[in-house]
Amino acid sequence: MIAFAFTPELLADSVTATLLAAVFVLLVYNLWRVRQNRRRQGEAANQNKRLGLVLQSGMLRLWVYDPSMRHYYFLSDSGEYTDEYNPIEFSKFYDRDDFELLRAAVFDVCEGRAPSRRLDMRSSQHDDGKMSHYEVSVSSIATDRHGHVTRVLGLQRDVTDSYLRKQKVSKHLILYHTVFNSSLIDTIYYDKDGILRDINQKACESFGVDREEAITAGFRLQDNPLFNKLDLTSPGGTRSTSIVDFDTEADPRAKGRGPKGKVYYEAIVNPICSPDGDIEGIYMAGRNVTEMVESYYRQREGAEKLRRVNSSIRSYINNINYALSVSNVRIVNYHPDSYILDVSSNVMTVEMQLSQLRCIRLATLRFRRTVSSVLNRMDHRSRHNITELIETEIRDKQGRQIWLMFNFVPVLDAQGRVVKYFGLLRDMTEMVETENRLAVETKKAQETELLKQSFLTNMSYEIRTPLNTVVGFAELFESDHDAEDEPIFVEEIKKNSNLLLSLINDILFLSRLDANMIEYNKQYVDFAQLFEAHCQMGWILVDHEVKTTVESPYEQLVVNIDPANLGIVIERICQLAARYTRQGYIRAKCEYRHGELAIAIEDTGLGIDAATLPHVFDRFVRGSSEQLIGSGLDLPIIQEMTQQMGGTVEVQSEQGRGTIVWVIIPCEMQSLKKRIAIDEELRIKI
Repeated sequence: MIAFAFTPELLADSVTATLLAAVFVLLVYNLWRVRQNRRRQGEAANQNKRLGLVLQSGMLRLWVYDPSMRHYYFLSDSGEYTDEYNPIEFSKFYDRDDFELLRAAVFDVCEGRAPSRRLDMRSSQHDDGKMSHYEVSVSSIATDRHGHVTRVLGLQRDVTDSYLRKQKVSKHLILYHTVFNSSLIDTIYYDKDGILRDINQKACESFGVDREEAITAGFRLQDNPLFNKLDLTSPGGTRSTSIVDFDTEADPRAKGRGPKGKVYYEAIVNPICSPDGDIEGIYMAGRNVTEMVESYYRQREGAEKLRRVNSSIRSYINNINYALSVSNVRIVNYHPDSYILDVSSNVMTVEMQLSQLRCIRLATLRFRRTVSSVLNRMDHRSRHNITELIETEIRDKQGRQIWLMFNFVPVLDAQGRVVKYFGLLRDMTEMVETENRLAVETKKAQETELLKQSFLTNMSYEIRTPLNTVVGFAELFESDHDAEDEPIFVEEIKKNSNLLLSLINDILFLSRLDANMIEYNKQYVDFAQLFEAHCQMGWILVDHEVKTTVESPYEQLVVNIDPANLGIVIERICQLAARYTRQGYIRAKCEYRHGELAIAIEDTGLGIDAATLPHVFDRFVRGSSEQLIGSGLDLPIIQEMTQQMGGTVEVQSEQGRGTIVWVIIPCEMQSLKKRIAIDEELRIKI
């Protein structure tokens, strides 16, 4: 039996070997971990590359909306936040109206009214005047433990090419159907095999058939006696005039339907050929001229009778012409067969002939549908009298648009059919102008009454409160009091009197705004100089511990604005900021961008609580402390003036942290000169 004895040296060697083995295992494990991390990073990089390829190939772009900050962030192809935008900055990428719809969709998702929204949007107008079209999908991607949405994802796909293709196809289809179906002549289309494929309503009326039945029955070109003798091998169009007795030569399948007896028909037949010369279809346009031919023969038969009574009629015509010249009335005749309107100042002479298109275009836009309806009724030979008052594009010597009164009566032939319409045309411009002046005066009277009502409505509790305070302290002078209290009484009376005067002035000014009595006069001014002056005027009563700054990137900015009324808006905003800011700063900024002047005034004052913020533009709104915001009318006046100048105003505020007011006014820029050096912190983030 062999016995082993562990000496201290042997024990130390054993421990050393164990430590070396442990170190080796740790090294192997760390190498394995490094390789795993590299493999996962490589897979993530490949996924990001694939995501980037998908976004690029699909013309997609991602952005995220943060409800807490109310800011938007674009995501790069790797999923990282790139650029940050507030709502005003983000809106510049889209059409203004479409952006409002996008904001509404985002708010619906944030407030849980819908899990997602899909919109079709347009971009803001590019420098070349074109717009991009997007398909945007909005959905929530993150919520907190209370279920409130904390992140909203927007997936934006560029569908401009698809939209333009659809618009082009739709335009061609609408053009085809409009020309084909609304044509005032018969229009028929046969395919290459000579089978009827389409026919417009006018042709259906001419041939006395139903459109659906005619197409379903499959009438053939060879069975139509009007066209079966034409040579269709020629690539050019063929003009023909046919005389057919439909009682003997009509298609047997159309027995009992269609025209009766002898028909005179004129048409233009155009074969549609391929580049190789093969016929692919046949297009025909024509009209039934039977009535015109028969009328011609009837006129020949009556010519002799007309000659016999010519002398007596001439005397009668002279009397009519004299009456027309004295009364300044014109004679008008409309011929449904030729679609021509004749206008004359006497019975014998036609001064002008107008086609239907010319008649419609002579009317103003809002009366063109009326003119078209009148012509359509006469084309269908209505037996009712037609009376219409039309505003025309023609102007008289005073520059007024002429109003004409048409009175048509149908003229019947011996068979009782309408052959034309006879009418009188009167100039009603003077009468219409008198009625319009009466309407304007009536509107002015109504606006005056509205101004009175608006003034009386605003005389409420807000006026009685300072008035009662003044009366109350004045009565204290008549009661027993200490002489030492009199300065306090006087101070309270002065303070409330000033408050009452300011409130009454605001009410009167707001009433004038409601009645649209404020005049806005735009002129080109250097806004870079006016901006700081108006801000300083609004900060006259600011606390000495508050720092005020005006940040403008322009040395000169000449824009077309109303300097007086815009100055009132700026001063009122600055006065509100100075009134509710006790420490910190008040900062005013301005920037011109894409035909708009943007102004932002930011303060570190008391702020507005979340419950009151949606109602800040209401009149006499009170905050959480039951105190008026300013005089109660400052923000309503600011909003009303801004809107009447064509702009918008928005307020972002948080109680205890301050307020930002944005004002955007549309204007035209004449000249612009930026400062040589501008600190990056001075750039406006709007």
